[in-house]
Amino acid sequence: MQSGGAQVTEIQFPKDFLWGTATASYQIEGAVNEDGRGETIWDRFSHTPEKVYDNQNGDVACDHYHRYREDIRLMKEIGLKSYRFSIAWARIYPSGGGKLNTPGIDFYQRLVDELLGNGIIPMVTLYHWDLPQSLQDKGGWSRRDTVKYFLDFAGAMFDALCDRVQLWITHNEPWVAAYMGYKTGDHAPGIRDAGTALQVAHHLLLSHAQAVQLFQEYKKTGGQIGITLNIAPAYPDTDSPEDEQAAQYYDGYQNRWFLDPIFKGRYPEDMFELYRRQYKAPRIESEDLEDFKKSRIDFLGVNYYMRKILRRPERQNELYAELRPDYQGVQFTEMDWEVYPDGLYTLLTRIQKDYDPPALYVTENGIACRDTPSTDGQIQDDERIAYLQDHFNAAHRAMQAGVKLKGYQVWSLIDNFEWAYGYSKRFGIVYVDYKTQARTLKKSAHWYRELISNSGF
Repeated sequence: MQSGGAQVTEIQFPKDFLWGTATASYQIEGAVNEDGRGETIWDRFSHTPEKVYDNQNGDVACDHYHRYREDIRLMKEIGLKSYRFSIAWARIYPSGGGKLNTPGIDFYQRLVDELLGNGIIPMVTLYHWDLPQSLQDKGGWSRRDTVKYFLDFAGAMFDALCDRVQLWITHNEPWVAAYMGYKTGDHAPGIRDAGTALQVAHHLLLSHAQAVQLFQEYKKTGGQIGITLNIAPAYPDTDSPEDEQAAQYYDGYQNRWFLDPIFKGRYPEDMFELYRRQYKAPRIESEDLEDFKKSRIDFLGVNYYMRKILRRPERQNELYAELRPDYQGVQFTEMDWEVYPDGLYTLLTRIQKDYDPPALYVTENGIACRDTPSTDGQIQDDERIAYLQDHFNAAHRAMQAGVKLKGYQVWSLIDNFEWAYGYSKRFGIVYVDYKTQARTLKKSAHWYRELISNSGF
């Protein structure tokens, strides 16, 4: 196996291609106790000893809540055409529901106005994992009632911002929210129960479907709505039937369990029967699949970081075993993820062929590097430049193959709180000194500016 896309001398993207970056509220905002913001599951989780690297938390993070104008000036300097960010639910409804918190809405209105004033298109994610803790105390996403609370939250944001925001995303990576939050416990709220995780995944997808239907009332503004999934192409280690079956199971677990309800209005039959036998989950009401069928999205957001290589499991109660790549020349990021740009091409072309979405955006793609300022204060992150160039190359090849890719949001704008890894991993194209909150454009940011200016490289 080999990594990397084919090298070419010149690549040109359409002039209207939406180049941008992405962030998430808890990872950058800070100001967790200001202007009426309520507690979230990540506040509680990160303040629980030994849940996050070095017991770090997002109380201050990048102080974006106070420094958003400075950050937008950096976006403009880089030449970004778009910026993907998420809304902190607990700033809008501190207890998850009830009375609206006006200062929270005001913050996001100022943020959107500042972006538009600098010629940057906002792409808003409603939910990026920071559920209000008060809802978690009632059972969180395992309870069907949370779907209703989410719809109230979504409607409040549509009311406040639909006149200015054209691109909406209901959920970021429901796979992570469900399985890492409720199955492995590596993320907030730290629960470890596979059956509960499946129920959570269903409620997340149901809330997405109902929010998409709610959004139809706001279509007159010309807006579009979609969802972002973290999808990993599954490769069998060999062409043996056992390895092929292992890859099929992984694809069902990671990809089809979320893609099929969104595009086909039903769960994949093989995985549904398997989960019903093993976990008696999820519980589905008779009208849920109808909600899936009625909720047609305008675009799909794809987050790509790595592929998976699967083989026959050694234990009888397992469906697959993951294989760590060890071929000559393999590279790994600071997250210990394989660098494999061709996986993005495989993923995008497969989605276009099998599901035919109206449009696609790469809503996250990036690399954690060991970024250290040199003696002159510069950050020479050539590894990130090479990574992005190879992945942009793969995306361009996918477009030439017929994929309706409309934009690319690099993860991330700035270094930030990387969930359970705390501040130990740096994904940003802008360096953050967490002691002083000073921002410095990395070499990759200057390179990205040239790429955007030239619509290619």
